[in-house]
Amino acid sequence: MPAFPGDKNMDLLLWRHAEAEDGEDDMKRRLTERGLKQARTMAAWINAHRPKDLRIIASPSVRTQQTVEALKLPFETNRKIGPEACVSELIAASGWPQASGSVLIIGHQPSLGRLASLLLAGTESDWSVKKGALWWLSNRVRRNESQTVLRAMIPVEMLD
Repeated sequence: MPAFPGDKNMDLLLWRHAEAEDGEDDMKRRLTERGLKQARTMAAWINAHRPKDLRIIASPSVRTQQTVEALKLPFETNRKIGPEACVSELIAASGWPQASGSVLIIGHQPSLGRLASLLLAGTESDWSVKKGALWWLSNRVRRNESQTVLRAMIPVEMLD
């Protein structure tokens, strides 16, 4: 969609880590074999469709680190977006909606679902983001009105 002169756009991609093993230490849980396949599958889709100049931010948990590594792209680790993160921490990490360009956050439930709900419906609700799924949101300003658009919501199973 062409932008009007002076309009600013930001893309925010939310990718939930792939399927992980159960474990006592939540931060050390690793991806299952199925989870590794999910990560590779979604990473291939992201690499084929990603916006230019994509900034990638991942939670420090082992499962999110393994998920983002499937992209084979440089990324940042931000300890504030770990499993216990709140929506405001995700917004701060991404710079939404003022940042220009695109940001991909690899994180956890329930914060990813709550962020999607807030941005699309205007209130924080417990929306489910399936393991390995990607939500792609865009913020744009049209004629001085800020809009949030859902560009894609892709469960990894649809890419198999």
